[in-house]
Amino acid sequence: MSSQDARHVPLTRAQRLAQDAAEAAEVRRYQTHPDVIALRVERVRAQVDRLCWAGIVLGLAFTAANVQWFAAAGAEVGSLPWLTAWLLDPTVCLVLLAILRAEQVTARYQVHTGRWVRAAKWLTLAATYVMNTWSSWAAGSPAGVVLHSVPPLVVFVAAEAVTDLHDKLTDAVHAAFVTATKVMEVHEPAPPVHEPPKRRRLFADYLTDARRAWTPDVVVTPAWVQEVTGCSRGLSSRLAAALASETTEGAAHE
Repeated sequence: MSSQDARHVPLTRAQRLAQDAAEAAEVRRYQTHPDVIALRVERVRAQVDRLCWAGIVLGLAFTAANVQWFAAAGAEVGSLPWLTAWLLDPTVCLVLLAILRAEQVTARYQVHTGRWVRAAKWLTLAATYVMNTWSSWAAGSPAGVVLHSVPPLVVFVAAEAVTDLHDKLTDAVHAAFVTATKVMEVHEPAPPVHEPPKRRRLFADYLTDARRAWTPDVVVTPAWVQEVTGCSRGLSSRLAAALASETTEGAAHE
């Protein structure tokens, strides 16, 4: 059968399952890799940032008109007091946004900010809430209080939640790294230990071993030489002849 025909031989069900299992194992290995998980968390973090910031900006934009109306206090449209009233809410919002932007970075690296940072954030949020709902409280309008309370409270909750979310997303990356490291330690085979190659034994080495084992009462035969030296059967005959020659000459000299 030619190699071209062999490539067209259909695989058995077991072979297809084995290929699927190998492919699934490779995909899972990459899916659980810490770098891949960190990349996915970064994508989720970016989506969370965009959604939270969109909600915060829209909520602050809604409060800007209410704060301007509260600060203008019935001033004529286009007058200096009316125009100046537009500066009040941006002043508070810019400070709040700066704090939130800084917390976005510190929470990513799990660096906790001080009490002054939290006090400044709460103060700006409280000021925004009071300026939005003061007129409704003074007029005794429950509907107005609810209407003007929702955007500042949403901004407040989102400002607190986005910091915790960044902190937990960072914890998720660390947990994934620890889990992947433990899995690799359990499933990865230990690296093979390469022993230095043994020196090949020569004829003289076997003959030396036979000399050491020989005693005058021993009859030198190939079987005996093979037993005491561990040499091959073919080499045992030569070794027996050499050792017998040495022992015979030694006895003759004596």
